[in-house]
Amino acid sequence: MAEKIMNLRGLKCPLPTLRVKKMLTTLQSGDVVIAECTDPMAAIDIPNLLRQTGDTLEARETGKEQGRDLLTFRIRKT
Repeated sequence: MAEKIMNLRGLKCPLPTLRVKKMLTTLQSGDVVIAECTDPMAAIDIPNLLRQTGDTLEARETGKEQGRDLLTFRIRKT
């Protein structure tokens, strides 16, 4: 089981979602990807993507980094 971290800070919609989608196609079942985003639209787009792909959103956290909101998604490939 692998765990990959994606730094998607500074990317705007739709790039964070497209990159997560591409990463998910390279993973095996059970692998985890942690996507770190600053685009507020990712809070809507990534969960919608996971509803389409059937993968699991295990956790979603919000925080601050250098004055910007930081969204962190923990996604398990099914």
